[in-house]
Amino acid sequence: MLLRVPHPWPLLAGRLIDRYERFIAEIELDSGERIRAHCVNPGRMEGLVRPGVRCWVWAVPPDSKRKLRYTWELVEEDGMIVGANTVAPNRLVGELLAARVLPGLRRFKNLRAEVAYGERSRVDFLLDGATPHFVEVKNCHLVYPDKRGYFPDSVSARAAHHLEVLAEQLEGRAKATVLFTIQRPDAEAIRPSDLHDPTFAAAARTAAEAGVRFRAVVIRPTLEAYEFLREIPVDLRPYDTEPHEGWRAERLVHSGWRRDPKGKRAQRDEQAQSTR
Repeated sequence: MLLRVPHPWPLLAGRLIDRYERFIAEIELDSGERIRAHCVNPGRMEGLVRPGVRCWVWAVPPDSKRKLRYTWELVEEDGMIVGANTVAPNRLVGELLAARVLPGLRRFKNLRAEVAYGERSRVDFLLDGATPHFVEVKNCHLVYPDKRGYFPDSVSARAAHHLEVLAEQLEGRAKATVLFTIQRPDAEAIRPSDLHDPTFAAAARTAAEAGVRFRAVVIRPTLEAYEFLREIPVDLRPYDTEPHEGWRAERLVHSGWRRDPKGKRAQRDEQAQSTR
């Protein structure tokens, strides 16, 4: 399946200092400059938020009005490069669909992205044809010692809602697929995480019973490009979460984010303390 999608901008190497307020990563570049980068990941990034870890960012174009002038793209875990940008998979899946290399997702007249449907919902891709085919992309980065990827790594009511709305589309004789992308090469299968979000896991099984298809592809990030390697199974069967509790506990210290010491909320708290 190998399909290579180069990074649109050169990557700059550095080391993570800390993650603040979910969407801010402070990084020291190899040049010695300290920067703040946009962390495009609303989840906890379980196990990846390790101060001093190797990471890579790209600079926004000079004419951009963005306040944060860099975006955190990749991070290293145990010598392996892992994708940190949860928006990147949509661009990559768009290339994958356009190349028509995935069986069952090849036959369409038009490929459309970010299409409104249902009630206040948007699907990542719509394959227009004799039978409309809705494709929802879900990004995964978490792999446990059992070599399975787990999604999500924290509660995601939004993701569960997506599955419910997708299942409703099948009543109109449409097709629907959830396509997991895992941005690391070591996963052998993907599961919905009963430990992190049992509501999503239950919604996935209900959606599958209604006819929503679940598939997954492995993406290998490199410093030059993203490479699609292969398709792997999605295992929707219930499972014992006891081993996962220990694995998660080991990684929690390197997860989540802290309050930004330079942020407005921290400044307000400091002012409030000084007036007491």
